[in-house]
Amino acid sequence: MARPTKLRRIENLPSVEYFLPSDKGTAGYTANVLKLEELEAIRLKDLEGLEQEECAERMQVSRPTFFRILSAAREKVADSLVNGKAIQIEGGNFTLNICPVRCLKCGKEWDEGYENLEAIRNNEYSCPACGSTDITCIQKHGGKYCRRHCRRRGRGGKGRS
Repeated sequence: MARPTKLRRIENLPSVEYFLPSDKGTAGYTANVLKLEELEAIRLKDLEGLEQEECAERMQVSRPTFFRILSAAREKVADSLVNGKAIQIEGGNFTLNICPVRCLKCGKEWDEGYENLEAIRNNEYSCPACGSTDITCIQKHGGKYCRRHCRRRGRGGKGRS
């Protein structure tokens, strides 16, 4: 049985979801679907000019995984440019941030995706070890929180910025 795909951390959501060749109009085109993590790989490597190791670190994946994501993205973009295909940006296995969290009952710590933080804040999410809903974001990695997407929750259960 295959292991589930780990969420890839992305920092930006695109403001444009479709690119169309100018001679095709809006109907009857073939499109390559570029996943959001593939767009992020192109942004980090080709636009920001970072080394693959740093790109992989920022996306929280291994360097070989980053290389596979980047290669797939470049192939789709090249196919679209050479063969006059549209590019549709959507989907993928991504998260806007990874938040380190801790169960205040049993002390278990794990990394959680941004998408589950609202459920944690509303006590709708439980600890995988003990089932408690008393979970909070924790300070980790040199004193940084989970950046702009997370609000830490104190012991009283109230969200705060």
